[in-house]
Amino acid sequence: MRSLLLPALLAFSLAAQDKPAPVRLTPLRPSPACTVSQEIGISKVEVAFSRPAVKGRKIWGSLVPFGVVWRTGANAATVITFSHAAKVAGRDVPAGSYSFFAIPGKKAWTLILNKRVKQWGATDYKKEEDLLRWDAAPTAGPNLEFLDFRVLPKDASSALVELGWAKLRVSFPVTFDTRAIYWAMLEDKLRQAPDTDWVPWYQAARYCQDQAIEPQKALAWIEKSLKIGESFSNHETAARVYRDAKRMPEALAHLQKAIDLSKPGGAPKEYTENLEKELAAWKTGK
Repeated sequence: MRSLLLPALLAFSLAAQDKPAPVRLTPLRPSPACTVSQEIGISKVEVAFSRPAVKGRKIWGSLVPFGVVWRTGANAATVITFSHAAKVAGRDVPAGSYSFFAIPGKKAWTLILNKRVKQWGATDYKKEEDLLRWDAAPTAGPNLEFLDFRVLPKDASSALVELGWAKLRVSFPVTFDTRAIYWAMLEDKLRQAPDTDWVPWYQAARYCQDQAIEPQKALAWIEKSLKIGESFSNHETAARVYRDAKRMPEALAHLQKAIDLSKPGGAPKEYTENLEKELAAWKTGK
């Protein structure tokens, strides 16, 4: 019996291997998916949503009822992702992804970050899974046929996230502690940096000099960079670090070295010319 089953199983297996893979068409969605993102410092805000269209319908208080939880888009609930811990409308939010819901009202909206992502619409929404709720006032704006999200930078640490559809806009602020986030990244990178690469030590020193912080660390790091390898870049930064420390003889020497290395080093002509002008000004005490 066994000898009869084996050929049959083999024939079935070969037939299955010859069967072509199924063919499926990609659905044409009337509310196309979209993802928008914006860097703030070295952090990022990302919004993933689907764009429903007005199509001549009354939106607010009709297609989107007042007083009812709404997914802020079409299809799956909109998801907002913060790469680092942030403040949303002034309140702490850990890094991660959140479903973004709203309860629209005529004069005020309730905006919601919910801890469960991958929700289809608001059918499975549970208030007890909310991370945060806050109020926002809607404002008027130019007509938008398709729902839109924008993340608008305000400065190196903050942005405004704006939802717009039809003739209405609702927005809220997002703020990162950019300096602390960057410093944590800097220290982590330096812990990984080998003693044979001058670049990270130069970059760390330049960041400190640009931001006018940690002058002693800037000095130690630029000196370490120069011991590993010399370039017009780290000599220029050394000049600025020494100038900030009011050690002008060393500052002038490093700026001259930066000029000398820039000429055969492939730097743009304008870069060298600007350093030469700066050197002349430093020598006159300007």
